[in-house]
Amino acid sequence: MSLDNFGATLVLAPHPDDETLGCGATLLRIKRETSHPLYWIMMTRMSQAAGYDQAAILKREQEIKLVSAAYGFDSLVQLPFQAAMLDGESTSVMVRAVADVLDDLRPTTILMPFPGDAHSDHARTFKIASACSKWFRRRDLRRIMCYEVLSETGFGLNPTLPPFSPNCFVQVDEDLVERKIEIMNIYGSEMAPFPFPRSDEAIRSLARLRGSECGSMAAEAFLAVREIV
Repeated sequence: MSLDNFGATLVLAPHPDDETLGCGATLLRIKRETSHPLYWIMMTRMSQAAGYDQAAILKREQEIKLVSAAYGFDSLVQLPFQAAMLDGESTSVMVRAVADVLDDLRPTTILMPFPGDAHSDHARTFKIASACSKWFRRRDLRRIMCYEVLSETGFGLNPTLPPFSPNCFVQVDEDLVERKIEIMNIYGSEMAPFPFPRSDEAIRSLARLRGSECGSMAAEAFLAVREIV
């Protein structure tokens, strides 16, 4: 399947950096190979109410601008909800906020976090996006895929939840993996030396592992949860 089939693609990130860890090389390949629009929605933002000082907030805003420019997103939306506090937000308010964006952008493909991730914001984001993705409300939406995030996917300890088991692979050139790492390093405070999972070496290693599972030098893996053809 060609990436051109993805059409207008929206990546839904619980926090800034999930889009890069989860599918950064895929986003770069979409931008390189297709003319379709690429959208980025962030569910949360830093705020003083959540304990961040103004310097940290301004620094993150600048990082987001640099990351957005690096991918060439056609639209960037940052919703007003507070990081690590999505469980306390009104479901109806969040559904309306996401639905309004989807009504405006009308994506063909949505890339979203895996519901079994360790961070509760990821599971909550998946649930809200799922509520907004019924076919009779989103007739343009044909494909929904979950990405994996180092330090979150596979770090959940609940043995009753199924693990991330990818059934879709996007093969990527190694230069795109290196560019993904460069973009991830824009979020300086989120990275640390290996064996920390958000590290250059861990990102590179996961890409090589996923590549070995699909006959490529590097790849990103997804769980396709719905496709209408």
